[in-house]
Amino acid sequence: MNAPLPPPTSLADLVERDRNHACADAAKVCVRVLAVADLPSRFGQFQVVAFWNNRDGKEHLALIHGDVINQGDVPMRIHSECLTGDALGSLRCDCRDQLEAALVALGTMERGVLLYLRQEGRGIGLSNKIKAYALQDSGMDTVEANLALGFKDDERDYAVAAHMIESLGIQSVRLMTNNPRKVAGLTQQGVVVSGRVPHIMPANAHNRFYLQTKAGRSGHLLEHQEQDEPPEDGGGST
Repeated sequence: MNAPLPPPTSLADLVERDRNHACADAAKVCVRVLAVADLPSRFGQFQVVAFWNNRDGKEHLALIHGDVINQGDVPMRIHSECLTGDALGSLRCDCRDQLEAALVALGTMERGVLLYLRQEGRGIGLSNKIKAYALQDSGMDTVEANLALGFKDDERDYAVAAHMIESLGIQSVRLMTNNPRKVAGLTQQGVVVSGRVPHIMPANAHNRFYLQTKAGRSGHLLEHQEQDEPPEDGGGST
């Protein structure tokens, strides 16, 4: 029998810890750390951690700055994938602005984490998000469009994120978010959210209505959001 591994003190230790990990109960969420690598970026020096999970089959990531293992009050942004915003620069949403602002902030701190979750379009998927865009072009808001497609206004699940946090040994987080549902979702999964850090981006002419819908219909706390020109379209869906 192999001797038990010592408690992890580095991200590399987590890979060794999980190398032969088997899920004891397939009905429960199981997360494993697969790989860790350095990721120098325009936002600072990070390490990128790749995770496997048995819930959704998607490859979620953590971008980590500094030492977070066994730490509490860790600044954290949980960012849901938005191909149109993050990669293509869409102005229909504030996703890319939120992503970049979070990485800039985390890169200046002693420690911090950004979880990048593959939950495109608030969990409805890329093709359905484009369908929702088309409905928004005809006059619906983001909530109405999702409902018209047969979805809830937000289909995201934070169970895997909670297990990623646990897997990293993080004791508690200070969550960078404007979304009370995100705080509640993590808390329900057993994550200790020790504080909320507002993460408000200025509106532009294309996403102002989208942000107003976030605040008015989805409960996002955007009361101090700067406003710009009137909208030209119905906003995005992420």
